[in-house]
Parts: sequence; C-alpha cells; structure tokens
Amino acid sequence: MRKNPTLFTLLIAIWLVAFLAACAGSPQPTVVSDQAKPTVPPDYAGKSNPLAGDAAAIEAGKQLYAANCAACHGASGMGDGPASQSLNPKPQPLAKEMSSLQDDYILWRIAEGGAMSPFHSAMPAWKMIFSQEQIWQVMAFLRTLK
Repeated sequence: MRKNPTLFTLLIAIWLVAFLAACAGSPQPTVVSDQAKPTVPPDYAGKSNPLAGDAAAIEAGKQLYAANCAACHGASGMGDGPASQSLNPKPQPLAKEMSSLQDDYILWRIAEGGAMSPFHSAMPAWKMIFSQEQIWQVMAFLRTLK
C-alpha cells in the first residue's frame, strides 16, 4: 500500500506547529546518555535488518531520509538539520551513533518515535507513516553514514 505524501506533509506540518507551540516554556526534558540506553521492548528485540547492505534499499532509504529525516537530523546525520534549532532535546547525531546501535534498537526508535519515557523528544512514531520495509530501507541508509 502506498502512503500519501501530501497527507504526510500536512500531518507533519500540523504536528510541528503543535509541538513548537507546546514547547514554549516547557521544562528541560531528560536526555538519555549513551550509558543509559533503555532495553528494547520484546516486540522489537532481536530483529535485524533483512535489507542491510542492499544497494537498492540504501538508495530508497536515502530518498526517504532526505525527504523526512534530514530536516531534524541533518543531511549528513549529525543532528544539525534546520529544524533542530527549535527542538529540545536536540536530534541525535545518527552518523556518530550508528556503529554502536543494534538493528532492533534502531527499528524500535524509528517505529515508536520519541514521545515515550525516557526520551521525551519530538521524533514522530514513523510506524504510522512508513511501512516496515521503508523503515528497513532508512536503516540501511543510516548504516552508510559516517
């Protein structure tokens, strides 16, 4: 099933406006340190990317990332996208973290987003927008960032 990019763009715009309005004067959220990464929930635990290293998947993931993730995480995955300036906490520098993260953790974080504890971030739950194959494609691309 194809996702509607126009509807997606509208939903993200509405969500971003609501988020920015809610952030005004909000308390400092908890930042998760590298040593305090939470345990991956059972629904995601042990899963690995079946598209890892696949050139077509990497290219598809690159396109999805550029259209949907780079505004916050930056073109090179350093958490420095133009939208990152208004976010608290700031987006993670994916390019630095990818080598230390397991596939199941990355899948969980992309699928479920950052609204839950301990993250409390603006990252949306992409499982409502991307298919699981698209999430795998984004992950395949993320593994190429350095």
